[in-house]
Amino acid sequence: MEIKRKYHHGSLKRALIDAALELLAEGGPGALTLTEAAKRVGVTPAASYRHFSGRDDLMGELARRGFELFGERIETAWDEGRPDAPAAMRRMGAAYLAFAREEPGLYSAMFGQAATLAAPGPGAAADHALEILWRAVVAYLQHNGAPARDARDLALQVWALSHGVAMLTISGHLDADKGADPSPVLEGAVRNLMEAAIARSNLTSR
Repeated sequence: MEIKRKYHHGSLKRALIDAALELLAEGGPGALTLTEAAKRVGVTPAASYRHFSGRDDLMGELARRGFELFGERIETAWDEGRPDAPAAMRRMGAAYLAFAREEPGLYSAMFGQAATLAAPGPGAAADHALEILWRAVVAYLQHNGAPARDARDLALQVWALSHGVAMLTISGHLDADKGADPSPVLEGAVRNLMEAAIARSNLTSR
């Protein structure tokens, strides 16, 4: 649905970002162009170039904002690992799925294309979010007396699992109302991954 919005003087950048988020939520990265965002706001494409040099610049700004907000959400959920790492990791998984459901436009911009993260802003925000997850994996391993030497690889695997479940949720393949609740799916997958890693470390340490 095309919704033209009015904006106050000085807030065109914000209006373009809001329009871009709508386009991403509705049709994914392929639906977003700077021209279409300007059209939805009700200005000429030329006006949008005062704030963004092109589509990639706009996508980069959305990805940066997305990863920064995402990092805040999962770090709050982690809560420094209280009361213990496994419980805190479960909260992080729930926060991940909630973010993907509540912010589909930002989520699409974050993972729409890897080239977006080559820019310093979005790249640094993405690295910070991964670092939070890495710290959580380290704490989980240490909680179970396992070495943390493979923690970064495990963090990437946890991220891959989380992203897969999130995408299945956004697309409607996993839906609690239809008997396919994504939360226990993700929780079980992460638990199995971590338990397998801990079991391997126990075998190699004998």
